[in-house]
Amino acid sequence: MESHDLRIFKAVADLGSISAAAEKLGYVQPNVSQRIKGLEEELGVRLLKRTNRGVTLTTEGTSLLEYTEQILHLMEEAKTFINPSKWRESLTIGASQTISAVKIPQLFTAFLQAHHTIDLKLKTQDKQKLQDMLYYGELDGLFLHGPYRDDQFEAVHSYFEEIVLLSSRNRPPGKEPLLLVNSDPSCIYRNKTLHLFEGKDPLIMELDSLESILQAVEDGLGMSILPSSVMKNRNGLHSEPLPEKIRIDFLIRKRKQKRKSLVAFILFLSSLEK
Repeated sequence: MESHDLRIFKAVADLGSISAAAEKLGYVQPNVSQRIKGLEEELGVRLLKRTNRGVTLTTEGTSLLEYTEQILHLMEEAKTFINPSKWRESLTIGASQTISAVKIPQLFTAFLQAHHTIDLKLKTQDKQKLQDMLYYGELDGLFLHGPYRDDQFEAVHSYFEEIVLLSSRNRPPGKEPLLLVNSDPSCIYRNKTLHLFEGKDPLIMELDSLESILQAVEDGLGMSILPSSVMKNRNGLHSEPLPEKIRIDFLIRKRKQKRKSLVAFILFLSSLEK
């Protein structure tokens, strides 16, 4: 077995589709099919079940996938150990835009003080896309609020965010304030803002970034519920604390081989609980 064939097999297994794997890897579909067929012939077993909706793993395919993940991780670790100046450890974390605004950069800063050789990346997306990215191996871990696919993921750390109702310090809202919310329908702070004013038929404006919401609130355009941590260095904001706290979980894939950088990050998060 060649490592290249195992990478192709893993892509097919993760995506549940030969055509999707070919597109992701930049190959033509017959080449991917031929690689899989070669693996099956070499091992003497069927690895995939073909269906109208794509492919699923056989029992033998599931076993090979577990070994494949271990092999690929060990190959990455070997390269990093032998030549760390060329092959640095990497760690890719996902979070929604609002969650990643303040708390996550603070965590990253503290983590990198002890693990400065790790290439740490943050990717922001909506909740559904982030879970897809974690499942398909594009992310090592994910900060998320609310329900998640607990058959696929597990929470290894949690923290709580205090939330506040923000308005302009210099321009108090009128009798019918405009609500400023993120355009992502799954944003927890958007939903909290809308829920607070439910039944009052408020005016609503959607904005694409946290910075634009903060600036609009500070300029007196409207109100919004956000984490209290975003108020740092924002003297033009008035905040009204709310009793509820938002729970944020750090998720990883179940039963997946963990790279050393992810283990280090989990241990770092665990140390914050002491």
